[in-house]
Amino acid sequence: MAALLSEEDRKYLIDLFHKELKSEVKILLFKSDNKDECQYCGVTQQILEELAEVNEKISVEIHDFNEERELVEKYKLEMMPAIVMLDAQGNDMRIRFYGVPSGYEFSTLIEDVIATSKGGEVELSPTTLETLKNLDRPIKLQVFVTPTCPYCPKAVSMAQKLAMKSPFVQGEMVEANEFPELSMKYNVSSVPHIIINEGEGEFVGALPEDAFVEQIMSVVKGV
Repeated sequence: MAALLSEEDRKYLIDLFHKELKSEVKILLFKSDNKDECQYCGVTQQILEELAEVNEKISVEIHDFNEERELVEKYKLEMMPAIVMLDAQGNDMRIRFYGVPSGYEFSTLIEDVIATSKGGEVELSPTTLETLKNLDRPIKLQVFVTPTCPYCPKAVSMAQKLAMKSPFVQGEMVEANEFPELSMKYNVSSVPHIIINEGEGEFVGALPEDAFVEQIMSVVKGV
């Protein structure tokens, strides 16, 4: 099977990870070998395994979505392929990738690996961090994306940074084309399209940090 990462990409990642990775990162992939059931599971596995070959601090653990129901329920997974990231202590970083993290979203995956290796060290404003401290109910952020959308990584990254900094937030990338029924359910026609708590709120676009957080808090305060 041909490599998905070019030699140029590999060299760049070797250098980047050598400089940036602090501790081990474990990436869990939940998949099925049935292509009718999960068309993109194979390519997702290949991307992750090639990434793990670049640096010894990255490991990939493959799980069967249908057979390992206890783990699926533990991580509250709903679809596949599903990617979960754990830090060196095995802590769930509360970020999910549903679908192939390809195209522009590959950069988000790389950012998350680095942040996870640093125990969730991400840049957010003091105002945002203070707002997160006051959260007292679960917030699920589903960011619908396509691989060719240049603005989508910013929205995914913001949702996942918030998740890394609050035990109440879960940040999910959802590849809109891979999950058409879910995209139709939420009338996703342009991306990034962010769904808050499965429809309690929504907005479209890669908003600046303060506006992004404001959208979430409007849902929290409205309940």
